[in-house]
Amino acid sequence: MSRIDESARFLPVRIAIATISDTRTPANDSSGDTLAARLTGAGHELAARAIIKDDADAIEAQLRGWIADPLIDVVITSGGTGVTGRDVTPEAFLRVLEKVIEGFGELFRWVSFAKIGTSTMQSRALGGVANGTYLFALPGSTGAVKDGWDEILRFQLDSRHRPCNLVELMPRLKEHLPPA
Repeated sequence: MSRIDESARFLPVRIAIATISDTRTPANDSSGDTLAARLTGAGHELAARAIIKDDADAIEAQLRGWIADPLIDVVITSGGTGVTGRDVTPEAFLRVLEKVIEGFGELFRWVSFAKIGTSTMQSRALGGVANGTYLFALPGSTGAVKDGWDEILRFQLDSRHRPCNLVELMPRLKEHLPPA
C-alpha cells in the first residue's frame, strides 16, 4: 500500500490547474479551489490556474502552452470528462499526449466506484505525459477532485512515496526526444 518515507527529502513540483466548464467563474470554481488548496497544502507550487470553456481547441491550446513551459511539471484539469456532447477534455488530451498512463484512469474509476458505484463508468478520467510534463484529467465535481488528489495524485506526486512515485521519473521523461 501507499506509504511515505519520512526520512526522504520532499521535492515540490510546479502544478498548473484548469477547470473545464462553460459555467464556472473564479467566484464559483469550487473544484478548482479545492484542488489548489490541496496541492499547496501538500507543499507543491500552484504554477498557473485557468478556467477554459468546453472547447477542444481552447483546451488543447492551453495544454500546449503549459506543456511548453519549463516552469510547469504537472497539469491537472477538472471537468469535461463525461459522455455528453460538450465533454471534450479527453479528446483534447489525446491530441497532445505522447504516452497515456492507462493506470491512472483505471485507478480513478476503482476509487470512485467505492463511493458512487457503477456511475463511475461515465468518467473518462485519464492521465499521460507530453514533452516531460504529466497531465491528468479529472471529472469536474468537487468530490471527484478530492478522490483524484487524496487517493492517487498526492501520493504519486510526493517524492517520498514508496515503493515508487512519478516525481522520481521526471528526469527521464524526455529520454526519447532528440537533444535540444
